[in-house]
Amino acid sequence: MKYTVYILFSVALNKYYIGYTEDMAERLRKHNSNHKGFTGGYGDWEVKYKEVKETKYLAVKREKEIKGWKSRVMIERLIAQQGS
Repeated sequence: MKYTVYILFSVALNKYYIGYTEDMAERLRKHNSNHKGFTGGYGDWEVKYKEVKETKYLAVKREKEIKGWKSRVMIERLIAQQGS
């Protein structure tokens, strides 16, 4: 099973969300549903970045690395590099 590390963006919140999943389409649907939690209630989350990892361990490690940056500039650089 492969895992996807992803970065979402909400225009309404002007914020990024970083996570990982086995099923990107289903996870995005859940983020955009009206649920309790950070991403709930806005419905405008878009995938801005994703990378596939071979194991859950590697996906969690990468997710924590990106979250550890605590830097919007670094996140936006990562997103821009994907488009290059």
